[in-house]
Amino acid sequence: MSNEILVFAEHQGMKLTRPTWEALAAGQRLGGELAAPVAAILLGHGISALAAELAAVELQEVLQVDSPLLAEYTADGYTHTLREVIRDRQPRFVVFSHTYQVRDFAPTLAAALDRALVSDCLSYREEGGRLVFVRQVFQGKYCADVEFVGDPPYLVSFQASAFREDSVRRGPAPAKVTSVPTTLSPGAIRTKPGERFRETKQAVDLSQAEIIVAVGRGIKASENLELVQKLAEALGAEVGASRPICDNGWLPMDRQIGSSGQTVAPKLYIGLGVSGAVQHQVGMKGSRTVVAVNKDKEAPIFELATYGIVGDLFEIVPPLIEEIKKIKAG
Repeated sequence: MSNEILVFAEHQGMKLTRPTWEALAAGQRLGGELAAPVAAILLGHGISALAAELAAVELQEVLQVDSPLLAEYTADGYTHTLREVIRDRQPRFVVFSHTYQVRDFAPTLAAALDRALVSDCLSYREEGGRLVFVRQVFQGKYCADVEFVGDPPYLVSFQASAFREDSVRRGPAPAKVTSVPTTLSPGAIRTKPGERFRETKQAVDLSQAEIIVAVGRGIKASENLELVQKLAEALGAEVGASRPICDNGWLPMDRQIGSSGQTVAPKLYIGLGVSGAVQHQVGMKGSRTVVAVNKDKEAPIFELATYGIVGDLFEIVPPLIEEIKKIKAG
């Protein structure tokens, strides 16, 4: 059994996904705290360019399994291949980001390895020489502490934005890229891939926005959304919302941020009249800078805010828009 941290690198359309970089950040942090080497594993076909991109990260090794049978994702193909690699490498931890793809195959992989999977974690901490993983339960109302028992390898997935993609460390020199064979055969794949799952037919992908202006109940009426839109236009931002705004039909559902909406991690998040219930926080806690405007000084959003303004958004936003316009004009 090695002390290695093995990070699963997911890709879509021959591009490494944002959650992959977050998983790499988690793996590097674990590796640093455990004084353990960190490697990444990549599955697919014709993936040498992706492997080279991963090799720029501070890793001990990049493992690539290249096979025509892995050209398209299938749970059978990924489970078979990863089981082989994990049994051969015997890492201490296998780290995933909690994406739809990982949710599809990781439970089967854990069962095939006869090991536990702790999924959708927010974070972890060291406690008395043990690692304690934190995950939400009851739709985010509570947090549970979970520890692995038994022998490794331990499989863990982290929620989107639990780690910041821009915290990934680059290596001083390219990491070693190793091609790993697989015994995967056509008969092992019992399913055919269909259309990739999307939760909604989103008109906008808020997860890619660098600036978001989010609106909550404090906007009072749908006609007041014009003020929010003006601020967003001045900043070059996307507009997001808490659930009540979308439930009321004031904004489309694809603008909703939270546990039942989109998960975002912009460079700047401005919450206007957003109380910041736990369900909403789940969707935006990865934001780099949070500015909250709310009349209620006890609003939960202030617990996450980098800058908090206790006041009436209708008094604060108009002069803010004017100042932004002056800065742009000057």
